[in-house]
Amino acid sequence: MSDQGIRDARSLGVPKMLLLGFQHMFAMFGATVLVPVLTGLPVSTTLLFAGLGTLLFHLLTKGKVPAFLGSSFAFIGGYAAVAALFKDAEAINWIPYAGVGVACAGLLYVVLSALFRSFGVKRVMRFFPPIVTGPVIICIGLCLASSAINNCEANWWIALLALAVVVVANIWGKGMIRIIPILLGVVGSYAVAAIFGQVDFQPVAEAQWIGFPIQWSNTVFSLFKGCDGGKLVSAIVIMVPISLATMIEHIGDVCAISSTVGENFVADPGLHRTLLGDGSATALAALFGAPANTTYGENTGVLALTKVYDPNVIRIAAVLAVLFAFSPKFEALVAAMPTATIGGVSLILYGMISAVGVRNVVENQVDFTKSRNIIIAALIMGLSLGINFSTTGAIVLGPVSLSGLAVGALAGIILNAILPGNDYEFGANQLGDTSVNFQQGIDRAGMKKR
Repeated sequence: MSDQGIRDARSLGVPKMLLLGFQHMFAMFGATVLVPVLTGLPVSTTLLFAGLGTLLFHLLTKGKVPAFLGSSFAFIGGYAAVAALFKDAEAINWIPYAGVGVACAGLLYVVLSALFRSFGVKRVMRFFPPIVTGPVIICIGLCLASSAINNCEANWWIALLALAVVVVANIWGKGMIRIIPILLGVVGSYAVAAIFGQVDFQPVAEAQWIGFPIQWSNTVFSLFKGCDGGKLVSAIVIMVPISLATMIEHIGDVCAISSTVGENFVADPGLHRTLLGDGSATALAALFGAPANTTYGENTGVLALTKVYDPNVIRIAAVLAVLFAFSPKFEALVAAMPTATIGGVSLILYGMISAVGVRNVVENQVDFTKSRNIIIAALIMGLSLGINFSTTGAIVLGPVSLSGLAVGALAGIILNAILPGNDYEFGANQLGDTSVNFQQGIDRAGMKKR
């Protein structure tokens, strides 16, 4: 495998591509199903629209971006706030109301997408230079790392086994072994945990083989029979502002994927397409009672570790997610996975995300002799990590809950805009923007040098 990675996985053959697809599906599964577990949304519907949303994203981004879309944690506070609106009316299902709010939030992505399309990526990206996106990417991984540690604490021996298998397979493995370390870590530690009686297979035995993942009562369309207009407006007001934060996170995620893969996805297919894809997938999921979608850092970590960058592998994972959404038994089998296994694997994946952020700052040659850059980076990381690990874990403004990452990113964008010395020009630095040679990136994208 070359340093440039594998960009066409068809050279590996169909069986190996399927294994790679399974690896990406397992990587996203733990976090994706955790959102419905915490909010009360159906797991099978969540899995179905994670797959369908990913396929829609790939369709709208010309199939160029190797991103997987899973459940967004940013909206968890919003779901709780909407559910609280109905605490005195338990007979009313709150999920369709929340779905309308999230669907409207998804449409806001379309508005920002239009702005990128109208004003051009260079003008808009002046607000998102490496001094902003780099620290945001670093904080994405660091904010997630605590959840990996919490999972590891369930059984450190199982977690360390999963971590050891990943490291050994990736460093000393040969051929296919080297590019499926996550899958091997999951299966190996899962099997050992099962042998020592630490896995409860009773829910697996009781689960049905086939089931329909969508519940009509949870869909937005069920409101056509009548709804509470006041609470519907309240749900929209609660959910829509959250998208302002998640759109910033989306830009950070796309920059992280670009830096990992070595392709300039900000320019081609363009942030207007990635935002459109993410927003459309979120709106689609919300209409049918699934959580909002977002580009998944876990899968970016897999890309960084395996160096298999072919988007076809991600699409295979999406199709597998759709198929297994119709199998409650498989859902139960994966749900029975030891928490420590998820923790051990996640620990390295989240660390890889932060490492990509460091690389983004270093190879973009961000000048830290400038006070403005030090201040911007300091506040992004201080606010993101400080709020995330505070008692409340968020800044609460009425019904809206902003994560530390959202507050830090907003602070970074505002400071970068108002402090003097913003000389960043997207695409001007030969080592910039995607942390690889820019000309190589646009040549691979089939673009002409301007």
